[in-house]
Order: sequence, then C-alpha cells, then structure tokens
Amino acid sequence: MGHEKGRGADMDDALAWDERLAWAYGLISKNPAERAVALDHLASAQEAAAEAVARFNTTLMSLQEQGVEEPYEVPALRSAWEERLRAGARSLPDGVWNSLDHEDIVDWPGLPYALLFLEWEARYPDEWTLAAKEWGTKEKLIRELAVDSVGRDPVARTKLIDLVEIVVRRAYRCKDREYVRVARIVDGPPLRVRLEAARRSENPWAQLHAGYVLWLLDRPEVPNSGLVWRTWLADAQQ
Repeated sequence: MGHEKGRGADMDDALAWDERLAWAYGLISKNPAERAVALDHLASAQEAAAEAVARFNTTLMSLQEQGVEEPYEVPALRSAWEERLRAGARSLPDGVWNSLDHEDIVDWPGLPYALLFLEWEARYPDEWTLAAKEWGTKEKLIRELAVDSVGRDPVARTKLIDLVEIVVRRAYRCKDREYVRVARIVDGPPLRVRLEAARRSENPWAQLHAGYVLWLLDRPEVPNSGLVWRTWLADAQQ
C-alpha cells in the first residue's frame, strides 16, 4: 500500500495545488481581516484532516481486532488512507510536507506553498505558532530549499533573500539557525547589502545575527554549529 509515503500531497500539478491551497496566501496578507479569514479556513481544514486520521485509525484498529493479517490490502482501509491524504493535502503543515518524489525540488509544484509556509512563520510568527506550529516541517523545508537549483530560480531566490533578512532582524526562534544554509545558497550583493544594513542597525538582534551570517558567508568551510556560534559570540562581545 505504501501507507508511509505521501504525507501531505505531492501528487499533481500546479493547478491542483492552487485549488487546494490558494486560500493560504491570506495567511501572509498585510490585512488582518484577510489573515483572519485564512486562519478560519485553516482551522476547518485541520479539523477535517484530523477527522480523516481518526477514521483511518478506527478502521485499522477494527481490522486488526478482527485478526486481518494484511489490513492495508483491505479496500476500506485503502479508501480511508486516500481520504486521509486528500484531507491533509488541503491543510497546513501536512500539505507541504512531502516533496521527496521530485529529484529537484525546483520542479516541485508545491514549491510556492513551501515558501509561503516559511514566509508565514517569518512574518507572523505568533499566528503561525498558534495555528500550525511544526518545527520539524520548518527545518525540513529550509534544508530542502537550500540547494543551488532553488537559489538560481529568480522568484525563489528573491523570496529566500527576503526570509533571511526577516529572520536575522528578530529574536531567535527554533530552527532559525537553518537559514544560514539558505544564506550560503543565495549569497551575493543583494543579500549582503541587506545583511550589512541589519548589522549596522540599532536592533541588537540584527547586529548579532547579521554579523554572524556575514562572518560565515566569508568562511564557507566553517560549519554552522552551536559551538561556532558561541565562540563567535564570545569574540564579538569582547
């Protein structure tokens, strides 16, 4: 059955992705009313996804109690699994989880929505935390987007530069350190101008974070580890 494959949905083209998740653009709107509408939609989608998961689990347990040796071959369970996938594909974060079926993520039709999910966390972290907090998904998406092909894509590159700037200007949040991977992929004058402006700003978080990222960009061989950060920070504060 392949029941562990396909959390979320990587099953069709860009039009189908838009049909399922276009509403999510409201989550990054500057208009609070539009974000509220999108958050309500998300809550309904998450409820539907949770109900589909519950039906799948109930069906599976029932078959196991009946002593069925291969429950995943039973049509009722297969149907419940497909329903679970469909419901998850219309929600977040499940809808952006699976991109593994594409050798190059830049060809993945869900790429705009992966970027959207990260932009939502960057611009409206409190709303993201309350509605769809999933640090593992954030980490996974950042790592998968930090590849040369995405960095060469004009639209994705612009968005990623924006995200790096937003993140260095705020207090640290879980998995923000992963954005160093992105910075190294999109390194160049447009990014460095923004990082230098952040480093020279009066924002203490921006001074530290941007300074650290710039230091790492000049040293591509240096790993972005906790030890490296602490050592750099101690030197910077002397």
